Amino acid sequence: MCSISLLSIIKCFNGCRDHTQVSGRGTRIWNFSDNPIELQIRVGSTLKKVHTLKPGSSKRVEGKSIYKAYMPRMSKGSGGGMGSLLYYYDETCHPYIWIHDMGCDFSRMVKQQYICLEDLRDFSEIKIYRDLQKGCISVRKKLRSDFC
Repeated sequence: MCSISLLSIIKCFNGCRDHTQVSGRGTRIWNFSDNPIELQIRVGSTLKKVHTLKPGSSKRVEGKSIYKAYMPRMSKGSGGGMGSLLYYYDETCHPYIWIHDMGCDFSRMVKQQYICLEDLRDFSEIKIYRDLQKGCISVRKKLRSDFC
C-alpha cells in the first residue's frame, strides 16, 4: 500500500511539472507583442543591464540572482569606506525589471510596466502583449503551481 501511494505522488508531481521550462525556479518572460521590447534591470533609476526580446521570443530570469547581483553586501567591520559608497541604495531602491516598449508612440501617455522581484518569485510565466484598445503593452502573469 505504501509503494502505491508513493508512486501516485511521483506521478502527480511529474504531471504538474511544466516540461517546456528549463529546470530551476526562474520565470519565463515571453514577448507576444508585434515589436521588440527591452527588459531593463534597474535599481531605482539606475540602469544595470538590458535584455532585448524580439517578437515571439522569451527570456528566463531569476529574481534571486538579480537580487544577489545588484544589491549591496553588508560586511561587518568594514567601516563604510569607498566600497559601501559605490553600492549605496536606500530601502526603497530594490532591483526590478522595467519593460520598455521599443515601438511605442511617445506622444501618448503609456501605462508604466515593470516586474518586481516578488513577481519573479510568485509567477512562473509572464506574457507581454500589445493591447490594441489601449495602444500600449500589457502584462499577463501565470501563478507558480507548487502543488497539484
